[in-house]
Amino acid sequence: MAATKKSMDELLKQLNERRKAVELGGGQARLDKQKSQGKLTARERIDAVLDPGTFQEVGAFRRNRTTEFGMDKADMPADGVVTGSGAVLGRPVNIASQDFTVAGGSAGETHSKKVAEALRESLKNGAPFIFINDSGGARVQEGIDSLSGYGQVFYANVLLSGAVPQISIIAGPCAGGAAYSPALTDFIIQTRKAHMFITGPGVIKQVTGEEVTADALGGADAQMASGVVSFVADDDDQAILIAKKLLSFLPQNNSEEAPIVDPDDSVDPDPALRSIIPADDRKGYDVREVIRLIVDHEDFLEVQAGFAANLVVGFGRIVGQTVGLIANQPSVMSGVLDINSSDKGSKFIRFCNAFNIPVINLVDVPGFLPGVAQEAGGIIRHGAKMLYAYSAASVPKITVVMRKAYGGSYLAMCSKDLGADRVFAWPTAEIAVMGAEGAAAVVFKREIAEAEDPKARREELVEEYRTTFSSPYMAAAHGLVDDIIDPAETRFQIASALAQLTNKRELRPAKKHGLGPV
Repeated sequence: MAATKKSMDELLKQLNERRKAVELGGGQARLDKQKSQGKLTARERIDAVLDPGTFQEVGAFRRNRTTEFGMDKADMPADGVVTGSGAVLGRPVNIASQDFTVAGGSAGETHSKKVAEALRESLKNGAPFIFINDSGGARVQEGIDSLSGYGQVFYANVLLSGAVPQISIIAGPCAGGAAYSPALTDFIIQTRKAHMFITGPGVIKQVTGEEVTADALGGADAQMASGVVSFVADDDDQAILIAKKLLSFLPQNNSEEAPIVDPDDSVDPDPALRSIIPADDRKGYDVREVIRLIVDHEDFLEVQAGFAANLVVGFGRIVGQTVGLIANQPSVMSGVLDINSSDKGSKFIRFCNAFNIPVINLVDVPGFLPGVAQEAGGIIRHGAKMLYAYSAASVPKITVVMRKAYGGSYLAMCSKDLGADRVFAWPTAEIAVMGAEGAAAVVFKREIAEAEDPKARREELVEEYRTTFSSPYMAAAHGLVDDIIDPAETRFQIASALAQLTNKRELRPAKKHGLGPV
């Protein structure tokens, strides 16, 4: 006897029941436990990121196909990861959110395939990708298939690199191979409740005998200090706000420009800029105050604020246009360039260049950090990354020399010779091979030694060297500075240069890719 065909109402009821079961993830008890820990659930995170009513889920009814170790009987809704598309601030994005309530968010074959497919969809649509990580790691029961899944995700991350922005939010555990996907993305936001490491405290103690807490090993502050993460958030809500703020500065993909947002058309002189540089050139100051006064609405999103603080990088806007700002920080290590700041700066430059974001450089740098540890750590190799990144960048590059610009570090902060389209100098600028005091000691060594009053003669010759060689007028006379400007007019000069460089075109030699220092 033929089975009775179900009515549409019955089919829809069945669909709704199945969908509710999927949306419950690992069950109400596990969802409640997740929330009791101060964490949002996987779907709540997606709802918080996306504009209301825009989420379209893909793969809700996907299941694992493993039969070993009782996996054929395991109930793992959506295989522990929610994937799909939606909009942030009215602009399309693709998204994946791991569900820790389902098998600890472990990544099996189907789980990772869903993520990889969402990544490829993002590439196809030219939309940013957001991956919210909360996983216990590879699903051991699925063996090599789980590792294969990770490989597919990594490969897709690399395909997207430089084509669409990728943002990772670390909202829970992210251990072992799982940590490498975020490391392949452009920005990592980690909450203070989350931990990220390759091997956990237990394994480290077993292998090396070292004892360490999870926070000290892979907490947000530890990973910021190591340069792994871009932002630290107190909780899921703050992490999501940071992600949305970040996206507001970025273009959808590498073939578009960043959107013009709430432009501040005022470019009137700001006298406050005239008094930021201390009269004593050995004193520091906070360069973020300069940034605050030149960007629209004093709105600056600093990236990696807790890593290599002697160099400040981040996003702002000039008359509505997104710019990347790179500035030496005189209040930290006198603003020198070292291994970590060179890595930080070069990575940020490459991101800006990949996504058509002009780079503004605020220079007050006394040199590369000297020392045995720096040389042993490869400062030559790391410092060269700054030279390479600036030279390779074809976006508009505008440099403002505010005070010191000495030696190789002058070049490494985007000098005219490294392709700066405009170089402005404040009257306080000192552009030279080295500081006047050191240079005078070399150039006038004999004259100082033979003087009746060596100390007084030395001071005279230091001032003579500073006036003759260190002043911005010498650099301007040689065409290495385009103009010497009133600091109060800095915003106006940058805005004018950006307007002129809107359609900048720069041809480069045909090649597969360059081979920069690593």
